[in-house]
Amino acid sequence: MPSRRRAYLILALLGLLALLSMGLAMTAGSLQVSSADMLAALGFGEGSGVGVEVIRGLRLPRVLGAFACGGLLALAGGLMQVLLRNPLADPYVLGISGGAGVGAMVALLLGLPLLGINGLAFAGAIGAMLLVFGLAHGDGSWTQTRLLLTGVIVAAGCGALVALILSVAPESKLRGMLFWLMGDLSQAIEPTLALVALGLLLALSLPFARELNLLARGQMQAQALGVAVTRVRRLIYLLASLATAVAVTTAGSIGFVGLVVPHLVRLAVGNDQRLLLPAAALAGGSLLVLADTAARTLIAPQQLPVGVLTALIGVPVFLFLLARQSK
Repeated sequence: MPSRRRAYLILALLGLLALLSMGLAMTAGSLQVSSADMLAALGFGEGSGVGVEVIRGLRLPRVLGAFACGGLLALAGGLMQVLLRNPLADPYVLGISGGAGVGAMVALLLGLPLLGINGLAFAGAIGAMLLVFGLAHGDGSWTQTRLLLTGVIVAAGCGALVALILSVAPESKLRGMLFWLMGDLSQAIEPTLALVALGLLLALSLPFARELNLLARGQMQAQALGVAVTRVRRLIYLLASLATAVAVTTAGSIGFVGLVVPHLVRLAVGNDQRLLLPAAALAGGSLLVLADTAARTLIAPQQLPVGVLTALIGVPVFLFLLARQSK
């Protein structure tokens, strides 16, 4: 019971961290905004002026989009680590990000508006998901290893197509393409879809927490305890793929959030999916909000791709976790 209380305390602290990170993100920037203006922009007071308009029109949608995308990536990472029974699995390992990248690059090459970019990116992600699952399923002998290898091959093929598109793209479009590939939240002006997807996918995942806990112990033990392993695996794959597709469509390719956050949260709260999944969503959202705040303030008024910062944070943490696991 003390460990359970500790887990709930960590969950509450992560919720507080999410609120504090979003508050910092809305007040920090080239234009400093007071806390009073922030509260007024959120409807908790009276106020007007440039600060209120900046928060409502620019920073609040971006903050909500960053939190939703970070939560989706961390949720997908937690589900993928159960699916592949590998605590260092990544949500991009199945080629979903590569498929979205191909769709987005085609849209940017054709000069389509933002809606067209998002639409083709999402279509590419779903297409890659269906391709990986179809090839991995084959004659029905679906295994974690076969799924992983198929995803790696599809991701490599998508990477080759992205490189081909970049090589023939005009120079005037290369900067936008590269920013999208490295993660860019400046276009996340409509976060509603990502927020709804985060809440919906988390709500769909939690009722299967018991089955996920048993599946993490091994297929044979889960089957012996009455888990419909094939059905649960398909559900996990679908939910993780949709979470990754929505996140990549909204913010581009942002690595290491789905890899590092679920593993660190697992070390803190344990492997109970009832606590791990919501805690990972909160931690992933907070991390991406803070990383995006740094990306737009470190060399303001210029902005850095947020994926670069998450990689700079994630690489040393990943190496530390890898060394710790080998020991």
